Amino acid sequence: MTANNLNDDWWKQAVVYQIYPRSFKDVNGDGLGDIAGVTEKMDYLQHLGVDAIWLSPFYPSDLADGGYDVIDYRNVDPRLGTMDDFDAMVKAAHSAGIKVIVDIVPNHTADKHVFFQEALASEPGSRARDRYIFREGRGEHGELPPNDWQSFFGGPAWARVADGQWYLHLFDKAQPDVNWKNPDIHEEFKKTLRFWSDHGTDGFRIDVAHGLAKDLESKPLEELGREYSSTGALCHDFSHPLFDRREVHDIYREWREVFNEYNPPRFAVAEAWVVPEHQHLYASMDELGQSFNFDFAEANWFADEFRSAIASGLKAAAETNGSTTTWVMNNHDVPRSPSRYGLPQVKGAPYHQLPHDWLLRNGTTYPENRELGTRRARAAALMELGLPGAAYIYQGEELGLFEVADIPWDHLEDPTAFHTNQATMDKGRDGCRVPLPWTAADEPKLADFSLPEPADDGSGENHVPLCAAGQFGTGASFGFSPAMQADGIAPAADPHLPQPLWFKDYCADVEQADPDSMYTLYRTALAIRQETLTATRDTSATQVDMGNDVVAYTRLATEGRAFTSVTNFGSTPLALPEGDVVLTSGPLTADGKLPADTSVWLLR
Repeated sequence: MTANNLNDDWWKQAVVYQIYPRSFKDVNGDGLGDIAGVTEKMDYLQHLGVDAIWLSPFYPSDLADGGYDVIDYRNVDPRLGTMDDFDAMVKAAHSAGIKVIVDIVPNHTADKHVFFQEALASEPGSRARDRYIFREGRGEHGELPPNDWQSFFGGPAWARVADGQWYLHLFDKAQPDVNWKNPDIHEEFKKTLRFWSDHGTDGFRIDVAHGLAKDLESKPLEELGREYSSTGALCHDFSHPLFDRREVHDIYREWREVFNEYNPPRFAVAEAWVVPEHQHLYASMDELGQSFNFDFAEANWFADEFRSAIASGLKAAAETNGSTTTWVMNNHDVPRSPSRYGLPQVKGAPYHQLPHDWLLRNGTTYPENRELGTRRARAAALMELGLPGAAYIYQGEELGLFEVADIPWDHLEDPTAFHTNQATMDKGRDGCRVPLPWTAADEPKLADFSLPEPADDGSGENHVPLCAAGQFGTGASFGFSPAMQADGIAPAADPHLPQPLWFKDYCADVEQADPDSMYTLYRTALAIRQETLTATRDTSATQVDMGNDVVAYTRLATEGRAFTSVTNFGSTPLALPEGDVVLTSGPLTADGKLPADTSVWLLR
């Protein structure tokens, strides 16, 4: 067990490894990762040096949104295993000294959830209907949706049912939003929190944490639709009818009472896309305990953007009076950082505009400089991992994986790719969800994917580009799946998303044997962080001004020493400040200076 995990407040400075279960490790050979696969790789996670694992949804689901359409919140999808498998995984994690965090999805259920099925079978105005957000439509016969709000995945945010009413779904049509004004919803989720806590879960990640409380009554819906976008900017005054309302904190104070029933108390981290000055509310020790700071994930490779991200994160932590901030470079929703940093960097461009445009055209729009992207990703890793607070690592980040931009369109799974169109079209998030490569010797053969024809919506424009001529594997799977399916007869199915053949150079076994690999850098950095920084229990840091092209900060280290992290964003090698070099993201110059796009850790 890490020394940090001996503390009841382990989560305050934890290194948390996010697992997307369907793409982590497949044990039974069906092409989908499973819970037993997580158990099988627990030694790998322990060796890497993480404090906790966070599992994205593994519940029964039709996969309309990668598992975030939950049919049963208190069970395991049979394609991924059983509750016995989950209990065995928790036991293995705890034996390895690793905490377990699971995803809770409280803004919406799946349309096959028993509550929604009851709602469909019940009359308008019934208690069952009241568990969701049903409204009458506009028009002479109610044939138009209540207003013009759009789903995050494209298209109207309202869907009509057989009796003519419409229900709200801010995400996929298969994800109806629940009504948090209904007491049944409160009891359902408190029961769910207790269920997983009783099964050994140490904490929770709360999906769309800012979206639970809604106000659709203060004004006519059509008027609210004109005044507020369902997918646009948030408000600083808590006035948005759908997001970041004051009432949402009543829900989390109620959940805190549940967390405190356990010893040590459970914690949660909020996925709350809110204005910076509201982050601390979700992270209050009276509510969830922590909130994601996505500034790192959003930042382009410019020093001032990262300095601002660090400042806002430390400020948010200070405002919570007892919590800490979080640092997130990658997750299952954003293009992988080596690709982001290897694309052209445009000051002031909207959030990930270039990476998404690049993905839409299968990685052909802009040149991807992988050498540069890797160098910057290595520098970013040290810049992040030296900071106080919790660091969240997404699976494959420690291998330096790039975004798989050229997945053929007829092999995609993410609903974003199929529901957006024209000016809002997006290829989706599958490029960062491709199953992990574990073993280089288990190399697949070249697949023969046919090129789908582009679709024409009548406007004369093609809105589904041809896939690029990438090389993908079939058959073997770089150790993601075993050679045979569970029956011992049929060969393993292909991974649910195709793996590119260039994965061979990034397999875990290759990187573990390479002293200069991204894996080795992460493992070394995590060990130094644990022994030299986290052990102090101090969660403060101070940024140091070393020029416009530099991000530098200092904090307390063990034995009364001072730790300094420096990242050079400029083109000119930088003289190092006082201290002994303990780790660099790349080699120093011959005269001991810090090159461009490189980070260094020093102790004095």
